[in-house]
Amino acid sequence: MASTASIRDLRNHFPKVRKLLEAEGEVLLTESGAAKYRLTAYVAPTAKKPPSVDYWARLTSHQPKPISAEAARALHEENRGDR
Repeated sequence: MASTASIRDLRNHFPKVRKLLEAEGEVLLTESGAAKYRLTAYVAPTAKKPPSVDYWARLTSHQPKPISAEAARALHEENRGDR
């Protein structure tokens, strides 16, 4: 069963309420003797790791088959020329 604390306890004795929360997992907050709120510990969502990039698949999608040696030479001449 969850522990109980009043709104006044939460305001004036927060360290005590925090210890109850850590020990029990939840604390019922009472107002005028009746349970009104449930205080639970916050658990941050874990960040999803992005999928890894398959660089080889990206490369082959741009050039699915290698160019010939003659085409490579022609490309080199076109880009470099007589520098």
